[in-house]
Amino acid sequence: MLPVRHPAVNTNRARESDARDGAVWHHAPMVAREELVDAIAGFALFADLTDPQLTAIVHIFEEAFYAEGERVLRQGLTGSGFHIILDGEAAVVVDGHERAKLARGDYFGEVSVILGESPIADIVATRPLRCLVLPGPRVEAFLIAHPRVMYRMLQGQSRRLRAANRWRS
Repeated sequence: MLPVRHPAVNTNRARESDARDGAVWHHAPMVAREELVDAIAGFALFADLTDPQLTAIVHIFEEAFYAEGERVLRQGLTGSGFHIILDGEAAVVVDGHERAKLARGDYFGEVSVILGESPIADIVATRPLRCLVLPGPRVEAFLIAHPRVMYRMLQGQSRRLRAANRWRS
């Protein structure tokens, strides 16, 4: 099952693009952009950004919805993007074993996009999941344009690496 997405920028262009890759569009009204700005303003990833910068981010990302039990990313398969959880929860599953839980404000998919490699884990919605999503090919330009987000992401990766190293020892 494909995610249900709401376009955040140009509706017609986004729909034409996703029609080519088979995405399903849901025509329910999108949450007001101001509400999305308020939601992401509290996320650590965007803590250093101004309101105009947050508004711009809401315009470049798309919303995606995933049902409970749906795999958002698949271990070993290509075709991912950078996801930021707005609502819901997901599990990080490696070779059938749950390794971590993700919730509001957490993000995933960035490592495989940055490295140009397949995800090394499944991300499975454990409750209905609502995300902002940036397609993989647009992530590099986004990070270069938003160095404070890139720095916050680096901090997050450093914490994950430290936690993984503690777990192994």
